[in-house]
Amino acid sequence: METHMSKPVLLGISGSLRGGSYNTKLIREAARLFGPADFAEADLRLPLYDGDLEDAEGIPASVQRLADQIAGADAVIISTTEYNKAPSGVLKNALDWVSRTDGTPWKDKPVAIMSATGGRAGGERTQFALRLMMVPFQPNLLMGPEVLVGNTSDQFDASDRLTNARNAKALGALMKRLREAAGFPAAEAAA
Repeated sequence: METHMSKPVLLGISGSLRGGSYNTKLIREAARLFGPADFAEADLRLPLYDGDLEDAEGIPASVQRLADQIAGADAVIISTTEYNKAPSGVLKNALDWVSRTDGTPWKDKPVAIMSATGGRAGGERTQFALRLMMVPFQPNLLMGPEVLVGNTSDQFDASDRLTNARNAKALGALMKRLREAAGFPAAEAAA
């Protein structure tokens, strides 16, 4: 794989819109562990997918911006909560909208998924469902190590760093794999 000399472009997608979202905290911690990068967070405040809206007005600018961010990224991190055993509606809506844009922004894109949930399992079912949802897009979806952060209310410190050593180690290993999948040398370990 080709090695780049510049900083990688890293896109974080949180499946939660809430201001204090643990999934947003998790993508930010992942970006820190990923190492030097031009990091951006996607905005999933998109209209609900509606074929009539698409026919009448075309692809909304906010959707095209997201598709362009995905296409322009060297790697993507997706973290989602689990609602009723599946990813959040806002994440599914974003995937549905992006599938309607021109081109194939996800094709062969290195993608790491993770989840942060209030339950004990940490989103195992939501990750399984998300993997199935990603199949049509043909990304380079990393298969692990799995990052399943459960009982989120006590998993982050005041600086929004993971407090559970096992989760932090798995996240660091996943970000090392993602960086390498994007064709960049491993970064110095973040403290």
